[in-house]
Formats: sequence, C-alpha cells, structure tokens
Amino acid sequence: MAADVQHDYHLVNPSPWPLVCSAAATCMMLGAVVWRYSEIKLFGMSGPWLFIAGLSSVLFGMAGWWRDVAHESQTGENTSTVVRIGLRYGVVLFILSEVMFFVAWFWAFFAWALFPEGGDTITLANGELMLDADGNVAQLMNNAKAQAFGGSYLPEGVTPLSPWQLPLVNTLILLLSGTTVTWAHHALQVGDRDGFKMGMIVTVVLGVIFSFFQGIEYYEALAGGLFSFSNSTIYGSSFFMATGFHGFHVLVGTIFLAVCMFRGLAGQFTRQRHFGFEAAAWYWHFVDVVWLFLFAVVYVLGNQGLLS
Repeated sequence: MAADVQHDYHLVNPSPWPLVCSAAATCMMLGAVVWRYSEIKLFGMSGPWLFIAGLSSVLFGMAGWWRDVAHESQTGENTSTVVRIGLRYGVVLFILSEVMFFVAWFWAFFAWALFPEGGDTITLANGELMLDADGNVAQLMNNAKAQAFGGSYLPEGVTPLSPWQLPLVNTLILLLSGTTVTWAHHALQVGDRDGFKMGMIVTVVLGVIFSFFQGIEYYEALAGGLFSFSNSTIYGSSFFMATGFHGFHVLVGTIFLAVCMFRGLAGQFTRQRHFGFEAAAWYWHFVDVVWLFLFAVVYVLGNQGLLS
C-alpha cells in the first residue's frame, strides 16, 4: 500500500477483467439460446460454437481476475483489518445469495407437494372444482395425490431412485469431506504443512468421487427409464434442477479447493493469513448442508411419492 495513502481501504487498480467477463458471459448465454434454436446463427457461428467460445472466455477471465486477487494478497494490498473484514462480509453475502437460490428449488418442491394439482380453486353448487393451467375447469382429484403428504402416490411411469443406495453413499462422502477440509484448516493454523496437504488431497478426491457417483445416478435414471427432466411431470424437473445445480456447486467447490491446495503448497498461505482457503472451506460446508436437505427432501420424501 502506498505510503501516502491515509485510509485502510484497498482501491484496486483499473482492470480489464470485469468487462471481459461481462462480454464473455453475454456471448455464452447468447450461444445457449442460439443452440436451443439450431436454425439460427449469430455472428456467423452456430449455437454450440458460440457457447463454447463464450464459456472459454468466461473461464479465461475468471482465471485472470482471480490471479490478480491472489497477487494482491501477496503484495500486501489487502492486509488491513478493514479490507479483510470486507472480504469476509463479501463471501458471507455470496453464500447467503446461494442459499436463497436453493430455497427456490425447495419452494417449488413443497409447493407442488402441498398443492399437487396447482391452479386456483372455485366453488360451485356441485362441489369444489379447479381451474387448470389453461383456465379450464377440472374436477379436484380426491385421492392420495391431492392429500399432501397423506399417501404414496407417484405419477405413472416414474420410479424414483432409492435414497439408501448411491444417494446415501454420496451423503457419507460429503460428510467425510467436510471433516477432512476442517482437518486441513486446523493443520494450516498450527503450521502442519503435511497435514494440510493430506487433508486437501483427500477432500478434493472425495469431491471428484461424489461427482462421479452422481453421474452414475443420472445415467441410471435416464438410461434406465426411471424418469427424466421432461416426461415425469414436476418430479423429474425438481430432481434434476435441484441436484444438478448442487452437483455444479460441488464441481466449483472441488476446483476452488484444488486451487487453494496448490497455493498452500506454494507457500502463499500462512498461519495467520489464509482467507482464500477459509472462503473455500466455508463454501464447501455450505455445499454439504444443502446436500443434507436435498437428501432428506428430494430423495427420502420424494421417494415416498410426495411430489408428482
């Protein structure tokens, strides 16, 4: 920090990365839309190539931006207490935003479990009727499907995955990874480099194993004809959206921890200053907690036919 600076805040130098990442993200999303409508081309490029170009640019921008952030920590530009507190608040707010993201999927799950027919109800002389999504009147079904949490109704052709097989194994894997990342954190705090290295290696390997098992699980659901995203009403949609986004977060967290492992082995973390790793550990614990809720709600309750 320059000697003539009279405040504790870190004013970053002009950086190209916000503009690069914004343009790349726009390109990536346009590519996704064009990919969906294969007859359209944009800038002379088909959807898949435009999406890949945008995704590659996003990854390049992220790597460059985070490289600069890591460099700032090494040059002492964020050593003041005020800056470090701001970094912690920023990560906490980011994780809270992620919490609300997953709240949306849990909300969708319980909304359709509690009100499986959807629509608005109206009362006529011959009993209670309901308006469906097209505004047509339909007789409210008087069966287990309409009795929220009261039966074991499942839509025809849907066979949910058993929660006591691969989902249970993945739950144990993530819980174990939470303990190993805590082991690595404690080892770093006491200056045990070997313990830090082993804890991080085990955590990253467990994250990779979790992603591999989830891939097998998706294959069983899709190739085995148990259910899919589109043809099993709200159950398949809720399952793949909630678990799919969680799987993406596991992938991001695994990469995050792997980068922190290499930074730690390179000597960029000290016993007193290692917030980059702390942020990764907080994120990983958040991923663990979300999975526990997913396991209890989507797998266990969903297997009882509470969502159709």
